[in-house]
Amino acid sequence: MPTSAERRGTDHAPHPSPPLDTNRRLLSLDVFRGATVAAMILVNNPGSWSHVYPPLAHAEWHGWTPTDLIFPFFLFIAGVAIPLALDKRVQRGDARKLLLRKVLQRGVLIFAVGLFLNGFPDGYLNNLRIPGVLQRIAIAYVVSATAYMFLPWRVLLGMCATILVGYWMAMTMIPLPNGVPANLEPGTNLAAWIDGKLLAGHMWSSTKTWDPEGALSTLPAVVTCCLGLLTGIWISRQHRMAERLTGMFGMGVACAIVGTIWSWWFPINKALWTSSFVMLTGGLALQCLALSMWLIDHLGWRRGISPWLAFGSNALAVFVASGMIGRLLLRIKVTEEAISLKSWLVDHAFARLLPAESFSPNVVSLLYAVANVLIFLPPLLWMYRRKIFVRL
Repeated sequence: MPTSAERRGTDHAPHPSPPLDTNRRLLSLDVFRGATVAAMILVNNPGSWSHVYPPLAHAEWHGWTPTDLIFPFFLFIAGVAIPLALDKRVQRGDARKLLLRKVLQRGVLIFAVGLFLNGFPDGYLNNLRIPGVLQRIAIAYVVSATAYMFLPWRVLLGMCATILVGYWMAMTMIPLPNGVPANLEPGTNLAAWIDGKLLAGHMWSSTKTWDPEGALSTLPAVVTCCLGLLTGIWISRQHRMAERLTGMFGMGVACAIVGTIWSWWFPINKALWTSSFVMLTGGLALQCLALSMWLIDHLGWRRGISPWLAFGSNALAVFVASGMIGRLLLRIKVTEEAISLKSWLVDHAFARLLPAESFSPNVVSLLYAVANVLIFLPPLLWMYRRKIFVRL
């Protein structure tokens, strides 16, 4: 990936002289982030979970769908942004100690927002789910940013390889303490056993005995963020645009091939965040970002990117707002039969727009999901045009 020399000397702070204009946002990254968070809102808010087109649902277990790419893409993007953001602070004169404190503060805040979202609107603590999407992002961000400040990129690359190989061996070779042989089945694998010991009573209600954002599987998820970090280092070093894009696309293809071959022994699985899943999704994310950079930063394409810029510039805010609104729509009851406001909207608004004799329930469910995305576009465009960015 990166080919620049390792940082030398005792000060391992981010490289102080990237060729990119760090005072200017990388538009292609914002567009990629915006498309990713919009897709996340789309797949998280169908009109009915019983009526979802297969590409808009997660794979049942092994394998993958386009929906399984969304979360790793978001982690990858978070990693890419780390060198671009921290290098800017170094140029401003911030000390490494201050940078580390800022990183830890931001990680704690993101984790806390994730806990708040898990408990919203009930606020019960006795069975509050501790893991979650934002919690995993927070952990991956803190580990990756700290590694960037203290480790040369070659050491970081070795750490990533060690985690992926070690996770593979642990999941496929270590028998469980309760006598169950090593396996990759739901609820009986090593990651599930660790979740049960560490997070009992505080896991996702749909799985109960394990969590898709659990403790052990967060380790390879950190590697996904670190792959983005290594990509950010590559982008920020002194290479011509053609070199950046060729390197990114070539490495993306290589990672995807490695992930596919690895899946013959360690299946691609989003719930377990297997090592093959890390390599495949990291490779695809690299290719998507390279394409975005080629179109937007190299060719100067601007037509139609405003909606994605709006979503990408306030990704955390719109993700949290979408989660809160979705929960409220389920909690609010509008009839004597205690039908939720969401169900009422689907049945009395969207289903009437698309009558059953002409459209399948899947179409109605998809229309509701699209509406959940579009409803945020006007306020996000307003915020973007006035340079209002919600930051933690």
